[in-house]
Amino acid sequence: MVSEPVRIAMWTGPRNISTAMMYSFASRADCAVWDEPFYAFYLSHAGISHPMNEMVIAAGEPDFARVVERCLGDVPGGKAVFYQKHMTHHMLAGFDRRWALGLANAFLIRAPERVVASYARKRESASLRDIGVVEQAELFDMVADHLGKAPPVVDTDDILKNPPGVLAALCAAVGIGFDQAMLSWQKGPKPYDGAWAPHWYSAVWQSTGFAAPPAEAPVIAGDLARLADAARPYYERMRPYRLKAVR
Repeated sequence: MVSEPVRIAMWTGPRNISTAMMYSFASRADCAVWDEPFYAFYLSHAGISHPMNEMVIAAGEPDFARVVERCLGDVPGGKAVFYQKHMTHHMLAGFDRRWALGLANAFLIRAPERVVASYARKRESASLRDIGVVEQAELFDMVADHLGKAPPVVDTDDILKNPPGVLAALCAAVGIGFDQAMLSWQKGPKPYDGAWAPHWYSAVWQSTGFAAPPAEAPVIAGDLARLADAARPYYERMRPYRLKAVR
């Protein structure tokens, strides 16, 4: 009997080692990955402009239903694992999110001050909508209500402190075995990177594995500090459920 593939939806906001996590899973021989499936849809419907806007739309699929069908459908290459890197702010109001209940959902969180400090280096301004923490908490609650328990949550700081231990806990939580190959990858662009990678991925392209955790919290003030304060209740809502390292 052929086992059903494990389709993982990792729900994250921007500037949250989300690309490094995708590279980690892509290093598994049994895993296909998809970089931000709903980005073209989001830009086509949100009424905003991002860097490389037209290129992202042209390279992607702007039809919501078609993206959902692919997320739930055949796994590229017939792989046993399908890791989907989903940006929570791409889930717009008015579009049914319950399709995600057919996947193994996990949530990648990060301290808000680290998120907004990193985001500010790439864009001049940011809002709660841009960093997706409200949508992330809504998705978390939807999945938790469906499961009757909290879904897997991983905190960026925990991963950076102990990559093998936290990744092993995450793999166990979604029903797959841990693979040591997840701890490293080749430097440079990847064939599965999204069209937007040249603007956003310069730092991760220089990496070959997870970096050491930052020694200190970033210093932020003014609008950035207010944004981090507004985001904190949503982060703290999920943080108690984060997975503990298994080794």
